Amino acid sequence: MAQNSVLITGATAGIGWEAAIAFARAGYRVIGTGRRAERLAALQKIIEDEGGDFTPLSFDIRESAQCHAALDGLPAEHKKVDVLVNNAGLAIGLAPINQGDFEHWDRMMETNVMGLLYVSKIVGGWMVEQKSGHIINIASVAGKEVYPNGNVYCATKHAVDAITQAMRIDLLPYGIKVTGIYPGMVETEFSIVRFEGDRERAKQPYKGIEPLHPQDIADSILWAVGQPAHVQITELHITPAAQATARDVRREG
Repeated sequence: MAQNSVLITGATAGIGWEAAIAFARAGYRVIGTGRRAERLAALQKIIEDEGGDFTPLSFDIRESAQCHAALDGLPAEHKKVDVLVNNAGLAIGLAPINQGDFEHWDRMMETNVMGLLYVSKIVGGWMVEQKSGHIINIASVAGKEVYPNGNVYCATKHAVDAITQAMRIDLLPYGIKVTGIYPGMVETEFSIVRFEGDRERAKQPYKGIEPLHPQDIADSILWAVGQPAHVQITELHITPAAQATARDVRREG
């Protein structure tokens, strides 16, 4: 029996890292992408030490040529991808629209939207040929609502939401499932990146609550993928128990 295969973008930390380990433990061949080759090597060691199968691909998802070079260069047997997890994404900066940084905006748009599209076209094309597959797009509660100073980040995640819905229609004739996952507050490197390495400031959003953990989202991805062939989970909205909306949070103390 052929081994199932999953390709996960942004596998160097957070949700992508935990999803890679979870899929490997579930018996999948894992292909993990990211810019930090040393982190991919560390992840490969963890998975292979447990007897799993991991292929690292280090490239910048914002560059279409790099996406093609890395993915097209995979051996034929690795191109039979059963699950694509479009996880790579980031927020950078937290400023009102009139004070926004063009470089921050470009980086978010290129990573969160264009990177997802580049990989989805290539891997989705393989799925169309095999007439099967499951695409998981990691969006955010920010893809369903907006919050102060989150303008462009929220716009990128609204775009992911729209792309997810459109994908589901476009890929329906080929038997390909499409699931959008919309997490609330998950404690990862997200805030460290958003605040450009300021770790003290990055701790503030999580003060007084227990946020989601990356493993929580990894478990949810596996659950969605593990449904029977006739069942499609279209959307999963997941928040900590202490969070009702992007803005409404119950904090202790």
